[in-house]
Amino acid sequence: MEEQFILRVPPSIAERLDRLLSESENASSSEDKSLDLTFSEDGRSGTFVIANDHFPASLLDLPSVVESYKTYDDSVLIKTADIGQMIMVREAGDPAPDMVEYRHGLTPPMRDARKRRFRREPDLNVLNNSLQSFANKHNSKIVKEKEGKRKKESVLSLWHMVDHFEKYGSFSFVIL
Repeated sequence: MEEQFILRVPPSIAERLDRLLSESENASSSEDKSLDLTFSEDGRSGTFVIANDHFPASLLDLPSVVESYKTYDDSVLIKTADIGQMIMVREAGDPAPDMVEYRHGLTPPMRDARKRRFRREPDLNVLNNSLQSFANKHNSKIVKEKEGKRKKESVLSLWHMVDHFEKYGSFSFVIL
């Protein structure tokens, strides 16, 4: 498979790119035909150069994967790549995006896709607190029912369950 990305540019730059790509290589033009994209060491911010003009660019993760297809005979489609990133070029005065994950998709129905279509990550503090309260209630019942060594073992087994939750991100109850 090929490596592909989406290049999103402002309308003024899009016109220049269209002219640059549609012109024949043999046609002489006074405009410089150079095109360059360089990234800084962080790999997320960079500079897009067209002719002698420099524009800031950012590499953003798309909220969903977009499949890219190619055809050679206008009847059979061949999948060429899964596109998950977009390079957003902006005007010099525009602010840089504050997140590496782009919250919108590529089309209008996917506006606010991260917020509307995908579930939020669970708040681990709330789950941990509820697990601790469950463990405390369960341990208090065992303390009332049994004495000695069994009481200490039950407390350790319940806290082992908490460690399992923090380590693997899954949750399961073990009935003693």
